[in-house]
Amino acid sequence: MESNADWGSRGGLPQAFLTPGISSFSEFLKGFAPEYLPGGRKVPPGMTVEAPHGTTIVSIAFPGGVLMAGDRRATMGSMIASRDIEKVFPADEHSAVAFAGTAGMGVELVRLFQLELEHYEKIEGVTLSTDGKANRLATMIRGNLGMAMQGLAVIPLFAGYDEETGEGRIYSYDVTGGCYEEHDFHSVGSGSVFARGSLKKMYRPDFSAEDAAVAAVQALYDAADDDSATGGPDLFRKIFPVVAVVTDEGYRRIPDDELGALVEGVLDARRAVPDGPRSPLR
Repeated sequence: MESNADWGSRGGLPQAFLTPGISSFSEFLKGFAPEYLPGGRKVPPGMTVEAPHGTTIVSIAFPGGVLMAGDRRATMGSMIASRDIEKVFPADEHSAVAFAGTAGMGVELVRLFQLELEHYEKIEGVTLSTDGKANRLATMIRGNLGMAMQGLAVIPLFAGYDEETGEGRIYSYDVTGGCYEEHDFHSVGSGSVFARGSLKKMYRPDFSAEDAAVAAVQALYDAADDDSATGGPDLFRKIFPVVAVVTDEGYRRIPDDELGALVEGVLDARRAVPDGPRSPLR
């Protein structure tokens, strides 16, 4: 294979850029410059890397769409590495992706996934189906397995509005690239067991987008209540969870002024009932 220096010195593009038919940008990069892929970097044997980790993400489906939300804390060991990291991003116009795990690798994987979907649309002239997007992300995670085995794991959560069915769909993953469709709601990260338990009690199939946003904030609050790596809303610093909704109108992140009012309503209710809303027995 020609090196960058070889073709750069001649002032022309290498053959890889002139060969048609590669609709996957990550596969193209694997053949041309694999060192630019997250999994293409190597950690020396026996070396451990301490890096900031992002934590809890939740996703909730509702009629006509899906919601994704994440807390803002990143930790490094017992220390708070960041109070305002963002872990929820648009994947494309009708889908969202978020991550838990190694923060730097997670942001890089998200950017590569965004580029993967954009590249496919430009090459093929159509967008991938929701299942196709989820499977592309699974392939990219599988390519990072070597780094994950050395402690630099990223566990994403993917959700999208399926234009064929008019429904919101949620997909979870494991470090080997296994892809699993979830139903109604799901959560990943260190506080996920508490967030999922909270959602199990609050979820209703007739949620509106606003209901889903309230449930997501409640679930993240419950996770922060029991998991030190999950950050709760910070009213003094005006740091709120990132909450995004995906419908037939596309991806929309709820702005902080709108979300702040919702968060304050949740906290006001918690002053009266610190453990949050109680689900009826029947």
